Amino acid sequence: MRRQVLLFISIFSLSSVRGQVSYSIPEEMAKGSLVGNVAHDLGLDVKRLKSGKARIYTGDSAEYIELNKEKGVLLVKEIIDREALCGQTTPCALHLQITLEDPIEFYTVTILIQDQNDNAPQVLYPVQTGGSLVAEMVPRSADVGYLVTKVVAVDVDSGQNAWLSYKLQKATDRALFEVGLQNGEIRTIRQVTDKDAVKQRLTVVVEDNGQPSRSATVNVNVAVADSFPEVLSEFTDFTHDKEYNDNLTFYLVLALAVVSFLFITCLVVIISVKIYRWRQSRILYHSSLPVIPYYPPRYSDTLGTGTLPHVYNYEVCRTTDSRKSDCKFGRAGSQNVLIMDPSSTGTMQRIQSDKSILDEPDSPLEVRKL
Repeated sequence: MRRQVLLFISIFSLSSVRGQVSYSIPEEMAKGSLVGNVAHDLGLDVKRLKSGKARIYTGDSAEYIELNKEKGVLLVKEIIDREALCGQTTPCALHLQITLEDPIEFYTVTILIQDQNDNAPQVLYPVQTGGSLVAEMVPRSADVGYLVTKVVAVDVDSGQNAWLSYKLQKATDRALFEVGLQNGEIRTIRQVTDKDAVKQRLTVVVEDNGQPSRSATVNVNVAVADSFPEVLSEFTDFTHDKEYNDNLTFYLVLALAVVSFLFITCLVVIISVKIYRWRQSRILYHSSLPVIPYYPPRYSDTLGTGTLPHVYNYEVCRTTDSRKSDCKFGRAGSQNVLIMDPSSTGTMQRIQSDKSILDEPDSPLEVRKL
């Protein structure tokens, strides 16, 4: 029963197809670009598209094309990449169906996708490694036409855009090697001699036939030697020689710049400190403010010739008998002051604040306690 229903639907669909139209567009068209006026090309009225609720069925989850029912045109909904859509399949096409209701009508639309040269060639061999050395060995006994290696490249584009050609851009000795234009084979064009350098480097350019043409570059290292130890002792990685020299030069320049900067900075700081100190000394020298010295308590007078402090206090005590040890102190208000006169040579003056007991005729012996 299911097979009969499917067969009936297929026959009905084929019998209901009212027309078909084909378009051809390039890949990578921008969104919203016009594909074609489907209403005009199929002989449909725009009102019929609206009333029939026109829809597009692609049979694929990716919707690259949309229908504008207001104008009856097909537009690019998503950018189409031919390589992602069809790969190497040729031709590459989108098959659409426009369906209408009341009554049901089917219209077939085929859109061919034209290839554009949007991909550059990809080199498969020799492998371009970043850390290890890959070199081809050529013995010194090699004759003319000796096959050194073959450059292998592909282009994911189709048609003439995928046609590749090979050219030798530069070489250590251009008179020793040649590259096949169509096959990419590198061969010797003369006899190898002992005078030829061990280290040989070739640069091969791979171009496609598109418009505009795209290209890729590959470096081929060749060692002209009869033994592998000779290659190890003399052959170096060409790829990293220049990079090493560039890095070394960069670090040397950077170190020189840092040292120069530090030297200039230190020089400026030293000069600034010197100038600051010189200006401070000049300011103090020209200042007209009097200098008032400060003497802390009991500070010795360095202007005098004596050894006593500038002002010295002493007390007077008396005793009834010099043989006895008891002392009788004078009144608290009676004090004597010794003042040293800086202009004299050690003469001391005594000033009494009150009437001294020494003026009394019966005054006992006077004792000074310093």
